[in-house]
Amino acid sequence: MYAAYLATTLLAAALTGSAAVANLLRHDYPKTQADRINVDHKWIVPFGLLLGAGSVGLLAGLAVPPLGVLAAAGLVLYFLAALTAHLRVHDHNLAPWSVYFIACAAALVTTVTYH
Repeated sequence: MYAAYLATTLLAAALTGSAAVANLLRHDYPKTQADRINVDHKWIVPFGLLLGAGSVGLLAGLAVPPLGVLAAAGLVLYFLAALTAHLRVHDHNLAPWSVYFIACAAALVTTVTYH
């Protein structure tokens, strides 16, 4: 079980960390997504900070398990809110979203199950 917990945590941390970097560097992809779902570009950096905090929280959870649970739960809520934003504008291209969501949900499940 530890291997699954470690693998899902590291995968989710890597994915959300890379998304955080893209947002904080104001890469074109987050801007395109923001335009697609009618979100002002001023929110790109705060979203990047949330993703970065979640990524760091997942990694910190390896040493302090409650932090990992909180970080994974926060990321699951973040991506559920993102789903809502996409569906609100009838954007059904959810393949990228599903990769992030499944990784964070798996990290949450394995963290709770392992600890």
